[in-house]
Amino acid sequence: MSIYCPTDPPALTSVLSRIREKKEDYERYNFSRIQGRTIRAFFDLAQEYETLDNFYRVCVFVPKEFLNYDSCLYLTDPESGELRMACDSLNGLNVCDMPPPEGIELRAEPYELQDSYITPIRGNIRLFANKPLPLAQEIIGIFEVFPLSRLSYDDKLFFEKYANRIGYNLHYKMIALQNQRHLQFINNLVADIEHNVIVPNMRYKVFLNNLKKKILKIREAAEALGKIIEMDQTGIEDRCNLSPIRDSMDRIHRELLQQYEEVSKHYRNTSMFLESLLRRDHFEKGELVLRRRLCRFKKEIIDPQLERYMGRLERKGIHIDMEHGGMPDEDIPLAVDMGLISQVFANLFSNAEKYCEEVRDECGHTLKFISYGREIMRDFFGPGRNGIKFNVFSTGPHIPPEEADHLFDEGFRGSRALGYSGSGHGLHFVKKVIEVHGGVVGYEPTHLGNNFYFILPLKEIKGPVETPARLSPARP
Repeated sequence: MSIYCPTDPPALTSVLSRIREKKEDYERYNFSRIQGRTIRAFFDLAQEYETLDNFYRVCVFVPKEFLNYDSCLYLTDPESGELRMACDSLNGLNVCDMPPPEGIELRAEPYELQDSYITPIRGNIRLFANKPLPLAQEIIGIFEVFPLSRLSYDDKLFFEKYANRIGYNLHYKMIALQNQRHLQFINNLVADIEHNVIVPNMRYKVFLNNLKKKILKIREAAEALGKIIEMDQTGIEDRCNLSPIRDSMDRIHRELLQQYEEVSKHYRNTSMFLESLLRRDHFEKGELVLRRRLCRFKKEIIDPQLERYMGRLERKGIHIDMEHGGMPDEDIPLAVDMGLISQVFANLFSNAEKYCEEVRDECGHTLKFISYGREIMRDFFGPGRNGIKFNVFSTGPHIPPEEADHLFDEGFRGSRALGYSGSGHGLHFVKKVIEVHGGVVGYEPTHLGNNFYFILPLKEIKGPVETPARLSPARP
């Protein structure tokens, strides 16, 4: 195996120059033996522990154990830019996310406050060129050391350099975690595309094959009609055959038009799913980014998805029983991401169609149906914060309790799913979409079958909302 060795002289010169600068720096710092051991221990442990929580502990407890100084680590929130406590040597992680004491603030230079010495924590400035972190700034936190009364000039210099080492290591760890989340998100997104777009898109082949058959029949009818027209001298009996042929062509035309409508609806639905899954924002942020729009939930989301499964439900002898679901006529407008929420209902209706089974009621009647509905959940998200619960129910035996707790886990498939194709990804996708909307998902065994549901906040909507001009106000 060969080893690649760069031979660019300017690059080598630059590296050697930095090595010599560092050598001179450490000679100038003149760290004591114990301070040198402290720095080495910090570097070793920072590489050993991968999680941020343990890294925070290392930052504050290494000076405690080696130098007998207490300290506190403060970091800026990457989204809001506000300073927050991360860990200290007195209480550990118990102070995490607490606001800093009065007087503690971000400054570009070290400063003293009461009995503490406070120095800024700078990230690696070379990494800011690509803005890898939201609202990233050069100073990403501060490091507080106390008691100030014991600190000499050399001690202060040491902790300034120590804070720099914290910043560099923390910055790299945050970027590594962000990259890890991005990769996981991309892997999940690929599964989302396969499950929600690629597999359903195979139905285009069925639509097009049926369309081709209808077109061939029209051609055959047209050829037959042409032969009769050519035989204009024949008797009235032959000419009377024109009427059924014409009727046949009219019928086929209607069927073609209906087939076209199915293809058109499928195209629009698939296009919406593609748009909602393949947004650039998802890839840039490494998470699902919502595009909320005020919409009529039943008319614009539920009905189109239910219509997709209507034919399959009928072929399996499954009917829709609204007496058990009860979707009210009043359609409450909600601000949601239509593409993502539509896929939530597509997954729930698909599962209902797949696993719906016959049951017998108390009177011995055989039932096989699905139902859907909604209900208001008062104060579900806290006092004055109502939720709205959407249900999709199907008849069948209850899911075993030991499986019910894992239904929304990635890749999980219950015992009833063994005879069906699937990846165990659908319900996990549902969970992700609902949670990014600020809601919750769940399953509950109910009378005659199983109910899958999700609950969304009814009033509090965070983030930008598009309000289409064509949407009329809700009727009281």
